[in-house]
Amino acid sequence: MMKFVFRTLLLSLLLPVFAGQASATDDAAALLQRADEVRNPRQSYRLTSTLIEYRNGKEISRNQLAVFTRYEAEQQQFRNLIRFLQPRRDNGKLLLKDGADLWFYDPAGKASIRISAQQRLLGQAANGDVVTTDLRRDYSAVISGTETLNDAEGQLRQTVLLELTARHPDVTYPRMQLWLDPKNGQSVKTALYAQSGSLLKTAWFRHYKDALGQLRPQETIIIDGLNPQLVTVIQSQDHQAMDVPAQWLQRQALESFTGR
Repeated sequence: MMKFVFRTLLLSLLLPVFAGQASATDDAAALLQRADEVRNPRQSYRLTSTLIEYRNGKEISRNQLAVFTRYEAEQQQFRNLIRFLQPRRDNGKLLLKDGADLWFYDPAGKASIRISAQQRLLGQAANGDVVTTDLRRDYSAVISGTETLNDAEGQLRQTVLLELTARHPDVTYPRMQLWLDPKNGQSVKTALYAQSGSLLKTAWFRHYKDALGQLRPQETIIIDGLNPQLVTVIQSQDHQAMDVPAQWLQRQALESFTGR
């Protein structure tokens, strides 16, 4: 009984107050929305993303991407265009995500191919790890409890654990767990699961720095669920506010795209 009372008290201290909310589900949704707003600016912008893949602690590949994101406020969703920059052999390849549709364009074949959101494009980092997503739109959330974690920078963090279940089949991961700091909405850790329930990846967020008016993670460490010696580090740099043209975000425009 005392353990239950202590846990309830701790949770009440950790959770921010959300006026007018009537249930734990509402609290979970509000926490998830706050985490979304910290990770992804609610505006259109551009950034550079570098993906470094390691096996047994040694770098085995490096990719650089230009990510263009347009936020559609009415639909409350992001539309993404990703241009491959490095290595040189991949320069000019494009990935377009428009709603549930995902298209890959290779200038060598001058054809766009519709791909499943579950297909991987860059080693251990799936397309769902590099495009901007709105978790509250794609997942329902419940509060599972609280947990004290050492974060990816070795700092002790008091976190709330959210259990996320996909609302539709088009998302990359059907189930997620998200540990976040309720004081500031910062994501600390996520666990990403397959439909079977097996752990696919664990991701840690670190190096929160100011970007477009908010402290945001500049680095994500992704550890393979089956082989922890496979690690991908995603570095996000050079966030710039940008009015990403809607015409860029159309399948028909991929062949003629020249933006940088």
